Amino acid sequence: MNHDTKGILLIVLSATSFGTLGVLGKYASAADLSIPTVLAYRFLGGTLFFWMIVAYTGNLRRLRGRALGGAVLLGAGFYSVHSGLYFLGLEFMTAGLTGLVIYTYPVLVVVLSYVILDERITRYTVVGLVLALGGVAVVSGFDPAGADPIGIAVVLGAALVYAGYYVTSHIAVDNVNAQTLTAYVLPSAGASFIIFGLVTDSLTIPTTSYEVTILAAIALIGTAIPIGAFFAGLAYIGASRASIIASLEPATAVILGVILLNEPLAPATAVGGLLVLVGVLVIQRE
Repeated sequence: MNHDTKGILLIVLSATSFGTLGVLGKYASAADLSIPTVLAYRFLGGTLFFWMIVAYTGNLRRLRGRALGGAVLLGAGFYSVHSGLYFLGLEFMTAGLTGLVIYTYPVLVVVLSYVILDERITRYTVVGLVLALGGVAVVSGFDPAGADPIGIAVVLGAALVYAGYYVTSHIAVDNVNAQTLTAYVLPSAGASFIIFGLVTDSLTIPTTSYEVTILAAIALIGTAIPIGAFFAGLAYIGASRASIIASLEPATAVILGVILLNEPLAPATAVGGLLVLVGVLVIQRE
């Protein structure tokens, strides 16, 4: 198998694994696992698995000083808030719709980069932004039963926070490679949810094999494997091609929601989802 094929398969694995997160989150909610519990185990378990992957490849580096502080801030701040809002959004919407709306973040990254980093706005940016946000409007306007307005707002907030994480990481720790940064962001996010869960008395210990299985799946399949596979694939095929293949993520979320959760697939969802994906691909055309 040549490097090109390996890279494509690794990014496909990453995108489809990330696409399971919504369904797994729904299973966790049905098992009455609180959001702080789910995310504490997600990030700490994901840290363990991811560190094993990075250590095996020899890419684990030690951070100190400002770089360490920046990574901790990104994890305990931006990434934890993003994840909390994403899982909160699952309380209001289907896994498929949540996956579609959260995928507006690449468009928001471009907008924030223009506002904060003074990067240029091109015709691709404008067209992509209109298409992606138009897709969200189609879903929320013509499928009100599946797209709760509160859920739309919450998940758009999660996408905006993640875009902020992306832009801020380039400012605060631009001299740290992405794998090393992620290795510190994950445990920082996990620690923040442990503290939040203890303060709010919402942190619990799984007591059944079903609960343990769900949490392990979220940590491994929904976190460590997709992150590790993405970085590995990136080394083979580069960021541009990887970002296009990564568009399989929201499609996977929708398909798994239909198959595993019997979620409806309204025409508005299909049309709106297509507009979001095309908008993101137009942005990435640059």
